[in-house]
Amino acid sequence: MLYDALLLLALLMVATFALLPFTGGEAVRNQLFMQLWVLAVAFAFFGWFWTHGGQTLGMKAWRVRVERRDGAPVRWRDALNRFLFAIPSLGLGGFGLWWMLFDRERLALHDRLSGTKLVVVPKA
Repeated sequence: MLYDALLLLALLMVATFALLPFTGGEAVRNQLFMQLWVLAVAFAFFGWFWTHGGQTLGMKAWRVRVERRDGAPVRWRDALNRFLFAIPSLGLGGFGLWWMLFDRERLALHDRLSGTKLVVVPKA
């Protein structure tokens, strides 16, 4: 997650910079707009990777892939569900990750709720 967070931070910097021509070079004053902009950019980042091979760059480094629980590739709707469920899952002190310790299938809470799972990719 740290690898992807660093990549996402860089992308968010570029996405915020892209707004400057529309604000006259000033900071965006509409806080709700900025929150929605950041969420949209973050979803685009994760959604694109999850729907195109099931791996972000950080997931590739650790040889894990996200897929639907039936083994099918993640669709945009699945990616949106996983992303939206991951926000409270990770935001509440990582509760959704701690959930894996007690889940019979070792699924994170956001995976359980979105119908996805992480699988280990075998070495090439």
